[in-house]
Amino acid sequence: MSPDVPLLNDYKKDFLLKRFTQTVLGGPRLKLGYCAPPYVYINQIILFLMPWVWGGIGTLLYQLGILEDYYTAALSGGLMLFTAFIIQVTSFYARNKSVTVERMLNTDILAEEDEHEFTSCAGAETIKFLIPGKKYIANTVFHSVLAGLMCGLGTWYLLPNRMTLLYGNAGGTVLLFFFGWMTLCTGEYSLIINTAVETATFQTQDTYEIIPLMRPLYIFFFVSVDLAYRFMANIPALEQMNQILHILFIFLPFLWAIGILPPPDALFLWAMEQVLEFGLGGSSMSTHLRLLIMFIISAGTAVTSYFIPSTVGMVFFMTGLGFLLSLNLSEMGFAFKHSVVRHRVRNKSEALPSGSEKQLTWKECLFYIIILVLALLESVLLHHFACCSQISKISPQAIVGYILMILLLILWILREIQSVYIFGIFQNPLYPKDVQTVTLFIEKQARLMKIGVARRILLNLVSPFAMIAFLSLDSSLQGLYSVSVSIGFTRAFRMVWQNTENALLEIVIVSAVHLLTSGIDMWWNRSLNTGIRLLLVGIIRDRLIQFVSKLQFAVAILLTSWTEKKRRKSTTTLCILNIVFSPFVLLFIVFSTLLSSPLLPLFTLPLFLVGFPRPVQSWPGVVGTTACMCADTVYYYQMIPSLTTALQSAMVAGSLGILLPGSHYLGRFQDRLIWIMILEHGYTYCSINIKGLELQETSCHTAEARRVDEVFEDAFEQEDNAKISINGHIGNVLTPCTVLPVKLYSDARNVLSGIIDSQDNLREFKGDLVKVLVWILVQYCSRKSSMQENVHKTEKEKASVVILPDLNTSPQTKSSEDTVSLNSETLDDWSDDILGDEPTTKKINEVKDQLKFLQSINLPLPGSVESHLFGDQSIGKVSENSLYKAVLLGYPAVDKGKQEDMSYIPLMEFSSHSHLLSLPDEWKSNCLPNHKIREMSLLFPEDWYQFVLQHLEYFPLKENVPNVLEEIAKDRVLKDFYVHTVMTCYFSLFGVENMNPSPGHILRVYSGVLPWSLALDWLTEKPELFQLALKAFRYTLKLMIDKASLGPIEDFKELTNCLKEYESDWYIGLVSDEKWKEAVLQEKPYLFSLGYDHNMEVYTGRVLTLQELLIQVGKLNAEAVRGQWANLSWELLYATNDDEERYSIQAHPLLLRNLTVQAADPPLGYPIYSSKPLYIHLY
Repeated sequence: MSPDVPLLNDYKKDFLLKRFTQTVLGGPRLKLGYCAPPYVYINQIILFLMPWVWGGIGTLLYQLGILEDYYTAALSGGLMLFTAFIIQVTSFYARNKSVTVERMLNTDILAEEDEHEFTSCAGAETIKFLIPGKKYIANTVFHSVLAGLMCGLGTWYLLPNRMTLLYGNAGGTVLLFFFGWMTLCTGEYSLIINTAVETATFQTQDTYEIIPLMRPLYIFFFVSVDLAYRFMANIPALEQMNQILHILFIFLPFLWAIGILPPPDALFLWAMEQVLEFGLGGSSMSTHLRLLIMFIISAGTAVTSYFIPSTVGMVFFMTGLGFLLSLNLSEMGFAFKHSVVRHRVRNKSEALPSGSEKQLTWKECLFYIIILVLALLESVLLHHFACCSQISKISPQAIVGYILMILLLILWILREIQSVYIFGIFQNPLYPKDVQTVTLFIEKQARLMKIGVARRILLNLVSPFAMIAFLSLDSSLQGLYSVSVSIGFTRAFRMVWQNTENALLEIVIVSAVHLLTSGIDMWWNRSLNTGIRLLLVGIIRDRLIQFVSKLQFAVAILLTSWTEKKRRKSTTTLCILNIVFSPFVLLFIVFSTLLSSPLLPLFTLPLFLVGFPRPVQSWPGVVGTTACMCADTVYYYQMIPSLTTALQSAMVAGSLGILLPGSHYLGRFQDRLIWIMILEHGYTYCSINIKGLELQETSCHTAEARRVDEVFEDAFEQEDNAKISINGHIGNVLTPCTVLPVKLYSDARNVLSGIIDSQDNLREFKGDLVKVLVWILVQYCSRKSSMQENVHKTEKEKASVVILPDLNTSPQTKSSEDTVSLNSETLDDWSDDILGDEPTTKKINEVKDQLKFLQSINLPLPGSVESHLFGDQSIGKVSENSLYKAVLLGYPAVDKGKQEDMSYIPLMEFSSHSHLLSLPDEWKSNCLPNHKIREMSLLFPEDWYQFVLQHLEYFPLKENVPNVLEEIAKDRVLKDFYVHTVMTCYFSLFGVENMNPSPGHILRVYSGVLPWSLALDWLTEKPELFQLALKAFRYTLKLMIDKASLGPIEDFKELTNCLKEYESDWYIGLVSDEKWKEAVLQEKPYLFSLGYDHNMEVYTGRVLTLQELLIQVGKLNAEAVRGQWANLSWELLYATNDDEERYSIQAHPLLLRNLTVQAADPPLGYPIYSSKPLYIHLY
C-alpha cells in the first residue's frame, strides 16, 4: 500500500466539515460552501432560538412568582406546539407551491448538487431549504406534539430556582441554564425543522423518520429522572443521579456529535439483547423478530416466577421454562406444524421442510422430554428434601460445588486439546500434524473425536444436572416475593441450558468465593443472593473478555502503524500521542467495554473513539437476504450442506472453542474464503451465518489472503517429529483452530499448449468427431424412444379409454410448448444470467415439459407400422405417403408450400423396429448438394455405427434385444438417415473448407460460434440438434486432450466407456453456461471448460473435481471485526467516503482489513454469497 493514499479527497474534506458543523448544531446549515443571502442564516438562527424564547418567557414568569412551575411548563409547551404546527403547515404550503426558477449553467457538478437559488426571504425555495418537511402526515402531527412536550418539560427541567436548590451554586446554575437550553434547541431543531445527519448512523435509509426522534429520546430520559426525583422524595441515590445527569445534559450535543449515543432502533435492539443475555439468561437471536418474541417470553417468565407462592413451585417453574426457552422453539413449532399438516393431508411430500429448516425427529422429541422430566424431578426432590442446610464446607451444596470444579477443569482440558493451539499460543502435541489428505486426517483425528464425544456427553448431560443440583440446594430460594431472587434464579436456571460452559464457569467462581469467604461478614455474602451473584459474575466475565479483545485490537493497530515502514511516516504523530495519552486511550477502551460497544479506530488509524452500542450482528438488515451475486456464487451454494455437517462435528468436539454469539471464523481453501458468524446459541443447537467472499482477487485481497495462507501453513503443515512450537502470528486477528473435511470442487487450470495446436491431434479430432456425433445421436434416439414407451405405458395404466385421432387426420403442427427438447439444451441456456434460487424446481419443470412434448408427438416415423385401436379391431397398415416423405433424402429442397404437390419416390423396405431409433422428421430435410453428401458419406464410420447399435443400453424392448438390434443395424434406410444428419452437422461445425481446424476455430465452435456454411441456417433452426452437435464437439475436444495426456484409445469398447463417463460424470461446457451452474449444484463429479488467457496468449483447460478436501478454519478477534465494521459504517454512511482506493480499504495483513470490509453486509460490504440463518444440532 502506498503511504500517499489519502484518507479523504479535497471535496470530501469540505463536505465532511459542513456536515459535522450541521451535526453539532442539530441541523442548521451555517456553512454552505457557496454564497447565500444573509437572510438564510438569520432565518436559521431565529428558528434555532425559537424554543429558548418560549421557554425564556415561561421561566421569567416563574422567577417573578407569577406562575407555578407546572403552569410555566404548560405555557412554554403550548407556545412551542403552536409554533411547530405553523412551521409544518408553512413547509407543506411551500412544497406544494410550484415555482419556476431559471438556472444558470454551471460546470461544477459537485457544487451544483449543493447549491440552492433563493428569490426572497420568505420565498418557496427558501422555505423548502430551511424546512424540508416530513414524509408522512402522521409524523407531522406526532413530531409537533413531541416538540411542544419537550419544550414544556425542558423548561421545567432547567428552571433556575430548581437547579440552585439542587447544587446550591448560582454560578453553576447559570452555566447549566445557558448550555442546557442550547441542548434543548438542538433537539427541537432536529425534530421539527431540519433533521441533522447523525454521526451514529445505523440504517442506510431512514424510511420511517426515526432519526429525528433520537435527540428527544435522550432529552426525555434526563427529564424523566428529574421528574422521578421531584415526586419521590428522600431517595439519596436518585438525588445524586439527578445532579450527575444535569451536568451530563449540557454535554449531550458533544456526545451526539462524536457518535457515542445510538439511534433509537439500534438502542432498542441493543438493550433487548443485553437484558435478555445478562438479565434473563438468554442468547442473542438470529433475527430481530426472534429477539423481540424471546425477550417478551423471557421477561414474562421472570415476572410470573415472582408471584408463585411456593418455593418448590418456583423451582419447578424456573427449571422447566429455563430448559424449554433454551431450545430452538422455531424448530419445535415447525415440527408441530408439519405434524398437523401431515395429519390433515395424509401426504408427507406436501409438508416436507425446505430451506434451512430441519424436521425435528421423534427421537429428538423423546430425548428432550426425558431430559425435561429428569431435570424437573431432580430440582424438586433436591429442593424439597435436601435444601437449605447450614452453610459449611461439607454441606450438600458445597460438595456439588467441588464436583462442578472438577467438571470445569475436565471440560476445559478436553476443549483445548481439540484445537491446533492451546490458549491460541502453544502448539497442541495431540493434534494431527502435516495432514494433506482427508483420509489421513480422519485416521489421525479418530482419537480426538472420541475425546470430543466424551466432552459433549459431559457438557450436555452431566454438567446441567450437576448445576441444577447446586441451584436447587441454595438457601436463597427461600426468599419468596423477592425481585432479586426471581430475576437472579430465572437467569441461573436458564443459563444452565442456554450456555452451559459459561454457566459452569460462573457457578464455580461463585461457589469458590463463597467457600473462601463463608466466615467473613462482607457485602458480597450479606446483601446478595446466589442468583444476583451469578448475574454479576456473568457481566464481569463478558466485559473482561471484551476488554482483552479490544486491548489486543488497539495494540495491533498501534504496533503495525509504528513497525511497518509504509505506515510509519503518516502515523508517527498519532502513535506518539497514543503513548503520551495512554491513560485516556485505556479509558476509552474501558468505556466501550462497559457499554459493550465497538472500539472505533477512525479510518482504521490509531485514533480511537467509542462507537455507539449496537446489536451483536452489527447490521440492521435480516441475515442472508442480500449478497452481491455473481457467477462464482454457485460454488458456495454447493459446498454449504457439506460445510454445515463438518462444522457440526467440529462444534460438537469443541475444536472451535466456546460458541458465543458474535464470534467470527474464517475458512480458507484454494481461492475460496468463507466467513462464518455465530448468531445464536442454545441447548444442543447453534445458529450461524456463512458468507462467501469474492474469488476474483484484487491486489489487496491477494495480499491478505497470502497472509492467511501463511498463518494456516505454520499451524497445520508441520512435520510429525517437530517439537512443540509457539504460534508465530499471535498478533494477528486470526488464530487457527482446526481443519474441516468438506465435499467441494477443487479447481485446476492447465495450459493446453502442445495439445490443442498439434496437427496430429487436430487430424484425429476430425475423425473422432464423426464417431462422437454418431454415438450421441444414437443414444439420444434410444433414450427418447424409451421415454415414449414409458409414457405410453403410464397412460394405459391411468386411462382405460383412450380417444385417438382419425387415421386420415394429418399430423398437427407442434405448439410453442411442444418444441421443448428432450434434454432441454436450447440456445437460451448459453446466457450469462445469474443462477436462480431454485435450480431443482427448474429441473423438475423441464422434465414435465419433456413429458408433455413426448405425449404430444403424433408424427409418422420411418419404418414404422401405424397401429391404431378402434374398438376390438387392430389395423396394421404401412402409410406409403409417410414412408415416401421419410426417404426424400438427397433430393433438392422444395418450398414448403409446394410439398403437397410433390411426387414421392418409390417405396423402400424398412426394418419393422427401425422406428425405435429413428431421427426426428425435421432433421431429415436436405440442405447440401448431392455430391457433397456423397463425398462426406465416405467419412462415415460404418463399423462404429454397427458397434454402437449393437451395444445399446437404453432400449424400449425387453425381449430378444440382441436380434432386434442386429436387425436395426442392417437397415440401410436408417443408416442413410444417420449418415445425412451426422455429416451435415459435421459440415456445419467445420465450415466450407474441409481442413484441419485451428485452435482458434476449436475455441470459437466450443463457445457456440459456428463458421458460415450452407448448413449453418439448417442447423441453427433446430436448437435441439444444434445442442447435440455442440455437445459432441465438446466431448471430442475432451477426448483429444485425454488421448494426448493418457494415451490413445485401444478399441471401440474403450471409446464407448470413455463417452459414457463423459455423459454420466462430466459436464463439458462454458463457465458462463447456465447448465454449468446446474451441474455444480447437482454435484457432477467433474466439470471441464476451455478458455484462452489473453495475458499469456495460451489456451487453457479448467477442470473442477468434486472431492472431499480439507478447509482450514481459524477464529477471528470479534472486537477487531466489530471495530472495523463500525468504522466502515461511519465512513460510508456519514462521511460518504466511498472511494475504492481509500486508505481504510487497503490491505492490512495483520488486521485483514480488506477481507473484513468485504464480509460486511451489503451495501457497505460485498460478499458474493450470504446464507440465511443455518441451525446446527450439537449432539
